[in-house]
Amino acid sequence: MPEQSNDYRVVVFGAGGVGKSSLVLRFVKGTFRESYIPTIEDTYRQVISCDKSICTLQITDTTGSHQFPAMQRLSISKGHAFILVYSITSRQSLEELKPIYEQICQIKGDIERIPIMLVGNKNDENQNREVDSSEGEAMAKKWKCAFMETSAKLNHNIKELFQELLNLEKRRTVSLQIDGKKNKQQKRKEKLKGKCVVM
Repeated sequence: MPEQSNDYRVVVFGAGGVGKSSLVLRFVKGTFRESYIPTIEDTYRQVISCDKSICTLQITDTTGSHQFPAMQRLSISKGHAFILVYSITSRQSLEELKPIYEQICQIKGDIERIPIMLVGNKNDENQNREVDSSEGEAMAKKWKCAFMETSAKLNHNIKELFQELLNLEKRRTVSLQIDGKKNKQQKRKEKLKGKCVVM
């Protein structure tokens, strides 16, 4: 089956065990599992609004190991947006994102127009924190990307993360909200609010 051009592909990168799958599963299915199962590569789909029509948000959850460089390159070349995840409890996991970020720059060229989110996950484990949020922010500034801390476990900032990522897309309008007929009526009502109509 040929790929539909209206798919919006988000690729999730990060070291093993930082919670990439947990983030994606929490967003797509609303579930969280305590046990760690290494991922090779999974793709999840969710319907979203895209340029006033409906398209598929395709989320690729990549492997945390560096065993598959060809898969990594392919994911980057096909991706429209990227989520780079580290665990706030592991400085090493932040370091491991550097070569991935460099590869995105190398493959994509001008990344100014590409939505990238740097995500510090597991912020429910503050007592084991190794990476301060200010360090995450500084790295994001350096990389000219957005930054957010999340907790897949507590469902903290999960929907916000994906919405923020879509907000960064400049080439088209993408949103988690699907504009149905009801919304158009609501919008019309909001437009009329505060205006008096003389009959």
